[in-house]
Amino acid sequence: MNDRRTQTLAEADSLINDAVNNEVARQSEGLELIASENFVSEAVLEAMGSVFTNKYAEGYPKKRYYGGCEFVDVVEQAAIDRAKHIFGAEHANVQPHSGAQANMAVLLTALEHGDTILGMNLSHGGHLTHGHPLNFSGINYKVADYGVSPETEQIDYDELQRIAENTRPKLIICGASAYPRIIDFARIAEIARSIGARVMADIAHIAGLVAVGLHPSPIEHADFVTTTTHKTLRGPRGGLILCRAADAKEIDKKVFPGVQGGPLVHIIAAKAVAFGEALRDDFKVYQRQVLANAQVLASELQSAGFRIVSGGTDNHLVLVDVFNGGKGITGKVAEKALEAAGITVNKNTIPFDTNSPFVTSGIRLGTPALTTRGMDEAAMREVANLIAAVLHESESEDVRHRTKEAVWELASRFPLYAKRLERGQLERQAVGAD
Repeated sequence: MNDRRTQTLAEADSLINDAVNNEVARQSEGLELIASENFVSEAVLEAMGSVFTNKYAEGYPKKRYYGGCEFVDVVEQAAIDRAKHIFGAEHANVQPHSGAQANMAVLLTALEHGDTILGMNLSHGGHLTHGHPLNFSGINYKVADYGVSPETEQIDYDELQRIAENTRPKLIICGASAYPRIIDFARIAEIARSIGARVMADIAHIAGLVAVGLHPSPIEHADFVTTTTHKTLRGPRGGLILCRAADAKEIDKKVFPGVQGGPLVHIIAAKAVAFGEALRDDFKVYQRQVLANAQVLASELQSAGFRIVSGGTDNHLVLVDVFNGGKGITGKVAEKALEAAGITVNKNTIPFDTNSPFVTSGIRLGTPALTTRGMDEAAMREVANLIAAVLHESESEDVRHRTKEAVWELASRFPLYAKRLERGQLERQAVGAD
């Protein structure tokens, strides 16, 4: 009898195996421009698929509720030490399963139920966990919000000060999911101090840039810093909390047993691997290229006739107004047209959007994933031209077809997961032969 414990995925579950192989092909053969996505290394993938997935390890290094955690402690302590080193933090908690749960733990630490928070408006580039009414942050706390100036589409810090003085929040949340400009953490901390508030900086999108000094760090200014470990940090999907030593004990209690049970040890191992990669010299080279590519992408699309929100970018993402006051197309149409051509983006609201969040006037583009593949400014100009061609003729099947062929040719020059792609192709051929 075949022991199911020794079966490969292909032998055990053809449906899921096919989906995995098809996803490898999709990622390899297309252009990934979602700003919150990236491609992890084979080493990170290996750690995520390790036997640590079998282990329960409630608690923290040297303080576990289960036996057999001696090697768990090795990987978690490595992740902690490397995170502290990267960001210059006094304390790191590497257990949050996601950025949202990291943010939840901070809010539970800093606030009482019903306290007021001041966060960036989602439609201006903020995040659900910064006070959206359908999110735990908006359900459990009173919410005030700030946004960007209609003239510059950048944060108006004088207006933020006025709102803070009027609403008197206990916690100011800064950071964004679709804001292409530098965030002045020092100024926000100054505003918070002036009203006796604390600060949480959510650097989920820009963590990789912060790690190498290409974006100002919030560490010395904010009471709490949260981030995801994917996106520009190029690790597994997960969360991270950084804080001062004085808040360490309370943060740890709010993560476990506050909002989570057993940690995902295999993911923590993968975080440790990714943090190790972020400490290498080539990671800064990579982040510099991410920035250069974003600036070229913005410039080329602007030259092609598209309005770039805020006039440009200082980080890894570009927000494009494709609606143009009703003269263009919606973000929803743009996303679908580009997807049909092998280019993956996401529709996104832009400041003062007149369309709903399900339709939007904009699309959000990011350069981390394509930069990981080795693409430079020259390749990014090709990408911009392909995007522009589709958006200018979004209903043309011929344009989509020709663009998809060009996308495949460009992608093939920058291989991704080549061995995995080849294995999937061989498995599909074998099935066809049967």
